[in-house]
Parts: sequence; C-alpha cells; structure tokens
Amino acid sequence: MKKIIALACVAVFLVQCSTVPITGRKRLNFVSDAEILPASFAQYQGFLKENKVSTDVTKTNQIRKVGKNISSAVDRFMRANGMKAEADSYRWEFNLVEDKTVNAWCLPGGKVVFYTGILPICANEDGIAAVMGHEVAHAFAKHGQERMSTGQLQQLGGVALAVGTQNSENAKLWNMAYGLGTQVGVMLPFSRSHETEADKLGLVFMIMAGYRGEAAAEVWVRMSQRSGGGAPPEFMSTHPSNETRIQTLKAYLPEAKKLAAKYNVPASK
Repeated sequence: MKKIIALACVAVFLVQCSTVPITGRKRLNFVSDAEILPASFAQYQGFLKENKVSTDVTKTNQIRKVGKNISSAVDRFMRANGMKAEADSYRWEFNLVEDKTVNAWCLPGGKVVFYTGILPICANEDGIAAVMGHEVAHAFAKHGQERMSTGQLQQLGGVALAVGTQNSENAKLWNMAYGLGTQVGVMLPFSRSHETEADKLGLVFMIMAGYRGEAAAEVWVRMSQRSGGGAPPEFMSTHPSNETRIQTLKAYLPEAKKLAAKYNVPASK
C-alpha cells in the first residue's frame, strides 16, 4: 500500500508540473484558478470590511498608481507571451490599510494590500515599486496555488507513513519525525524559494514599469537596519535573511534589466 501511494504521488507530480514564466522553475499546481480565485476575491473583500482602509488620499493614490504601473507590466508580459486567458482572469485592486505592521501582500488574482507600517521602509515611490513588484510576483508565479498543492501532497505523504507504521511501536516517534522533517526539510526551504523567485520576478516587473531597480536592494538594507539583527536563523525561517536578499537582488540586477528590456513590448489584445 505504501508503494502504491508513493507511486501515485510521483504520478500526480509529473502530470501537474508546470513552468514558472521567466525563471523557468518547475512548479507543482493542481489547484485551478476556477477553484481559488472566487475564494480569494471574497476573502479580500472580507478583509477590507474588517480592517481600517486608509483615508490618506495622497498615500493611497501613490499605492494605486504604482500598483497600476506594475500590474500593467505584468499584463503586457502575459499578453505578449501566450497568456491572454490568464491575464483576463486577474482583477487587480490596490488598497492601503492603517496598520503599524511592516507588511504587504497579494492574494491570487491580483488583490493587493499595503500596510501603512511598511511605507517608512519603502521610503519613496521606487521603494514602493520594489515591494509591489515582489508581492505581485507571488500572484504571477501562482505561489499560493503551489503551496496549497504541496500541502495536499504532504497530507498524502502522511497517509503513506501512517500505513507503513501502523504496526510499529515507534509510530508516534516516526510521525513526529515526519512532521519536523517536512517542515524544516521541505516546507520552509520551499517558502524561501518562493521569496527568492518573487524578489527576482518583482525586480524585472518594477524595471519594466519604469522604476529604478537598485531600489529593491535598498529596501532590504533599510529592513535590515530596522530589524537590528533580531531575525531567526535563515534555515528556520520562511524567508531568506535580509543579507541574502540584498546580495541576490544586487547580483540579479543586470539580468533583470536585460529581461525587462526584452519583455517590455506593447501588449497584444
């Protein structure tokens, strides 16, 4: 039984594996847009009702201006690269929420929230574009769908383990080891790979939108100064360290500029 489930997992992986545009990374995704987007849009509206949307017109307009520019760059890329149906599925929306948390996020389908707490770290419009590009890139690369798919596969792996250890006196110990092993060995590094990919894609998109790419690394320099070295060890974190991100963004900047020039073509309707 364990072998059968393992083979089924491999078969599912091979069938549902696709490629992230631009980076070329292979991803696992068996959660369709039709499944996730209605829930994503509903969740976003619910969040806005339960949280204080900023009444600062100037700052809100700046967030929406940058969001429009970045999402237009993404839309141009998709329409120029055979992704028209996917481009049509996005419902871009950008809101600023009054919250001291240093954060921003983008739900599947293009629903973005910036917290006012991250604006000092952004410092300027280029900094906002760096954060916006990163968050939009998560939606573009379908990281949310991939995490859901991986979670489903992880659950299936847990079933296989239970079958293999049901007669073992050490079943509880093996289950604990499996939980720790998948969290540290798979789930956390997987999250870091998403963050690094979003950093790179976001850099391309912000440059396509006319912003200064150097600002992306500068955002993380300010973030590092703010944290004061209090971040957890990288191997136990879902995000790369600030220093790793700074180095990655600086190293990738020349390639991002080349890709931005290559992909910055007029959209085809």
